[in-house]
Amino acid sequence: MVIVNWNTAGFLRSALRLLFSEPVDPPLQIIVVDNNSSDGSAQMVTSEFPEVILITNRRNDGYAKACNQGIERAGGEHILLLNPDVEVKPSTICRAAQWLSRNPRTAAVAIRLLSPDGSIQHSVRGFPRPMALFWEVIGFAKIFPKSRLFGAYRQRDFNYSRSSEVEQPMGSFLLVRRDALNAIGLLDEDFSIFFNEVDWLYRAHRLGWTIYYLTEESAIHYGGAATRLVAPAMAWESRRGLLKFYRKHYRSPLFAPVYWVVAMTSWLQAMWVSRKRAREAVGKAG
Repeated sequence: MVIVNWNTAGFLRSALRLLFSEPVDPPLQIIVVDNNSSDGSAQMVTSEFPEVILITNRRNDGYAKACNQGIERAGGEHILLLNPDVEVKPSTICRAAQWLSRNPRTAAVAIRLLSPDGSIQHSVRGFPRPMALFWEVIGFAKIFPKSRLFGAYRQRDFNYSRSSEVEQPMGSFLLVRRDALNAIGLLDEDFSIFFNEVDWLYRAHRLGWTIYYLTEESAIHYGGAATRLVAPAMAWESRRGLLKFYRKHYRSPLFAPVYWVVAMTSWLQAMWVSRKRAREAVGKAG
């Protein structure tokens, strides 16, 4: 498995402790790629978890590049991409891997993500196709949340109690088949922080692979442990990732009007969110 870390030593320690909490056969190969953390993350891994393969980067060039470093170092038939703020048992990973082995046309599986209070996180979306984004922008998706047409992107009515084929599960826990990686390629490093897994899943989908959400297995996800450290900037980065995805996969002039509508509203929303988060940060500091 590959865990990309940046200044989340506390979450990373908890995640690793749980990963070593029970024996599994074969044992898990755990690779931590540290993106130039300043909180002692790398030193903690070295001293407390010597079994872990640690890759330390001298600068933070984003999640996608670090993740690819770990993937290229990893062995095995399956590779788990795991966020450091996710706590999951080794036996859960093994059962998900067994399911993946039984379904050779599935490129990756995700599992149910729970908040620390036990509530189910809404971790499944559709692909950000032009019209799906358009319905979000003009508000039809909120007015008709159960509509498959208008709610195709955020999928607010998704049934999290049933395992099913999905398009875009959250990348916090994504167990990937190596054969699929070989066919699809690594993460696109142009998507340094956001939408890299969305782009990879979309490429998988276009090549005929399936993606599955498994409700039988679950993990605790604290959410945004690293991005909260720079929350105002992340509002902009999220929109940049979305528009970059759009430019990469929907370059036809036919989609240009939708692109500009989405771009304008996205930047306005990013401005509002970043200012709100900046005020919240100042409030907490005060």
